[in-house]
Amino acid sequence: MNFHNAINKKNHDNAEDDKDRLPVKLKYEPFPRPKPKTQAYNNIDMNSSCTMKAHTIVEYQHSQLQIDHVISSVSTLLPPPDALFTGTLAQKIGKAIRRPGAPSKARVYADVNVIRPKEYWDYESLTVQWGDQDDYEVVRKVGRGKYSEVFEGFHCANDEKCIIKILKPVKKKKIKREIKILQNLCGAPNIVKLLDIVRDHQSKTPSLIFEYVNNTDYKVLYPTLSDFDIRYYIYELLKALDYCHSQGIMHRDVKPHNVMIDHEKRKLRLIDWGLAEFYHPGKEYNVRVASRYFKGPELLVDLQDYDYSLDLWSLGCMFAGMIFRKETFFYGHDNYDQLVKIAKVLGTDELNTYLQRYHLELDPHLIALVGRHSRKPWTKFINSDNQHLAVPEAIDFLDKLLRYDHQERPTAKEAMTQKCLPKDILMVPGDVYWVLGVVAMMPGANITVLGAVTMYPGDSWGRLGRSYSGA
Repeated sequence: MNFHNAINKKNHDNAEDDKDRLPVKLKYEPFPRPKPKTQAYNNIDMNSSCTMKAHTIVEYQHSQLQIDHVISSVSTLLPPPDALFTGTLAQKIGKAIRRPGAPSKARVYADVNVIRPKEYWDYESLTVQWGDQDDYEVVRKVGRGKYSEVFEGFHCANDEKCIIKILKPVKKKKIKREIKILQNLCGAPNIVKLLDIVRDHQSKTPSLIFEYVNNTDYKVLYPTLSDFDIRYYIYELLKALDYCHSQGIMHRDVKPHNVMIDHEKRKLRLIDWGLAEFYHPGKEYNVRVASRYFKGPELLVDLQDYDYSLDLWSLGCMFAGMIFRKETFFYGHDNYDQLVKIAKVLGTDELNTYLQRYHLELDPHLIALVGRHSRKPWTKFINSDNQHLAVPEAIDFLDKLLRYDHQERPTAKEAMTQKCLPKDILMVPGDVYWVLGVVAMMPGANITVLGAVTMYPGDSWGRLGRSYSGA
């Protein structure tokens, strides 16, 4: 696809990292400026299997920037009724104060980037090798985010499907950071593969080309997952997290939207590394990362020397939603209310212990907003609809993940050893095994087990009435 008509000229250095999008002055040629939202949508048939022309993509993209900015502005003026009190106090809340003497450092992989050469983590010095944008064509839009528009496409030479992520205006260093991290993680287990990097010749707007995953929307998929399925996919996600952590990288935006699952192939990919960052011990990071419902307490109390354990909290929020059959487990109306929602489950005594350990003093208005709450037993969230998922082993695992103190959470590698999760076992042909588990998947000789079954290498393997070939 020719990107010359797809993307107008922009200055990518104007938008601040981790800030909300700003309205952009737009120029539509050779087409007239689109009318509000209706015409912008009419320009693109979201369900069409036909290839979309480049100009329609950019018209939709630019008009959406303006529409979203207006909606966002109005939304801030009209909070939900039960959030009005929160909103009033939020205007008075200042940042927490951190007293010296209680630094925090990752329990594992702390010195990865200390040992490795500067070229590994110095993304600002990266020289990007740009591919040919005319090698790709767009088929349909599949998603959008704060920093990008995402399309399904294909490579013109071989018709191979791909995902095209067209980046919105952000600082160049943020783009370089994402590219450098994706390059460092290329070929890693369950991490989306970056195939190419292209740029519009005129506007210099970059696009990232990724492997295609036939994803099922989590709102549709998760309610259908069995106990075995949930354990399997959490285990696969932990593989991705342990690998990126071992490479000195924090994802910082783990959530269902960023976990692509091809359920038919039982394939999982962790995507969207736009907020990911290299970990350096002692460095203070921006707390304006991760999506609200998956933000760890460290972000909500302004603890800036956080580490990989942030990703384990986010995974814990995902896991809670899956086993309790709640789309969002901690549903805060803003960042302050998010801390309130967490405190109502984990209790304020534990929160105060956490704050004291790291010499943190919250703003008095935030303390008043949080109030006092006793810890709520996890069993309070179990009902007839989720009791087959919220089994004791799963609850025990969840309890380990959702801890205020990030140092008390298990690492990704430690989490993979929990008894509620599957294990990878290498089968030796000719031997006979008794394994406490039921076969969930068997790529070649490697199998994943979850229940109790006798397995004979070379035979077909049964799982709840379904068979998987041992070949």
